[in-house]
Amino acid sequence: MNSRRFFFLTIGLAIALRVVAGHTMIDGVLDKSEYYEGTTHTFRVYVPDQYDGKRPAALYVGLDGVLCNAPQVMDSLIAAGKMPVTIGVFLQPGIIRAADGTVLRYNRCYEFDSTTDHFAGFLEEEVLPAVEQMKTQKGKPIRLSRRPGDRMIFGLSSGGIAAFNAAWHRPDLFGKVFTGVGTFVAMRGGNDLQALVRKTEPLPLRVFIQDGSNDVWNPLFGHWYEGNQMLASALQFAGYDVQCDWSDGGHNVKRSTEIFPQVMEWMWRDWPAQPTLGQTQNDFLQALLAEDDNGWSKISGGVDKEPLKRVIYPDLTTVAWIQDEAENCVWQFILQDSKLSYGEPFYWLHNDDPSEPLQVRSLTFDGNGNLWVATRMGIQICDQNGRVRAILRLPQGCSPVNEIIIGNGTVTLSTVEATWQRRFNVTAPMPGVRPPSQGQG
Repeated sequence: MNSRRFFFLTIGLAIALRVVAGHTMIDGVLDKSEYYEGTTHTFRVYVPDQYDGKRPAALYVGLDGVLCNAPQVMDSLIAAGKMPVTIGVFLQPGIIRAADGTVLRYNRCYEFDSTTDHFAGFLEEEVLPAVEQMKTQKGKPIRLSRRPGDRMIFGLSSGGIAAFNAAWHRPDLFGKVFTGVGTFVAMRGGNDLQALVRKTEPLPLRVFIQDGSNDVWNPLFGHWYEGNQMLASALQFAGYDVQCDWSDGGHNVKRSTEIFPQVMEWMWRDWPAQPTLGQTQNDFLQALLAEDDNGWSKISGGVDKEPLKRVIYPDLTTVAWIQDEAENCVWQFILQDSKLSYGEPFYWLHNDDPSEPLQVRSLTFDGNGNLWVATRMGIQICDQNGRVRAILRLPQGCSPVNEIIIGNGTVTLSTVEATWQRRFNVTAPMPGVRPPSQGQG
């Protein structure tokens, strides 16, 4: 990985930043939340002078309020045509106060460092709708584009991992993410993100990562700089449109502020084009992905049936068995003389939120002896030695999967609400036929 600083030889940008442009700021308060009960969140909404209220604007979400002189930079870039007309939402993390104003809980670490999709849902269902209920000082309605490539999110430190997670879990909400000195360390599972990126099919995201070699080293949680570099390496491996800035800076906003104008220009360089999918270097995953794949398609209504929790290996020698939906493993038993022996938690699964059940619902084998397991966080595919080698995203809004059917060239998922199908380079298992051995790995 190139460790030099991130530079742009752009004379036009320096000229653009001298352009005088204007904006107004609107203050907002969200004092009721179903996602974070009891919290109060304050936010400020940036409206550039060019916004006319007639058409949806692009969106910029900045966590921890206004950082990096963002309003002034956006003024200049919008005026210079370097980025589209954009509404900015500068959000503070939640606080719970007593009646006398005493802070009872700072909610920042829980909201920002958690690696689930909870915060993304909070933005989608509570924060952004509150913003769209507002009007400018001239009475214009706030309208936000729904195209992911028109939406960017930025955060620093814990806000950095929150920004990444919001886009990672919901690429339909954000197509662009800038993370500065992010806490991709062992606070609430952030250290595992690099592994998930390597195993999960690529997403249409544009990512910028900034950190410095003098960032925090904490004996409890790990090394911030190392964590950021590992995530950057994983994103490059997985085929993302990613750029990095490595310096000798510390854990502060200084370097992100210095490069913020250039990062914004890089993010919006080809707008209105949308981010595209790259190609992963995960050979196991890439071999599964079909060239004519168009994603999951709903093909029929749901199927109300009990999840399949036991499945026999194609050559009838072993059995994979879900013992408990909450466990992050599937047990394997040796099948001898119609009896199950030597059981062990053989297939180990990922869980992005240990506080929530993984919901290991259903499973099946493919023709190569790989085990496909439906979980809350996606379809996890284990090799013959019990290791997750690939993770497939579930269809957006998909309810728990009760059945996975592997066909020749297709995979079908059934839920109580809908049946989905997608093309893959797979073969159906042949009963009584032993798949080629993958060795002991």
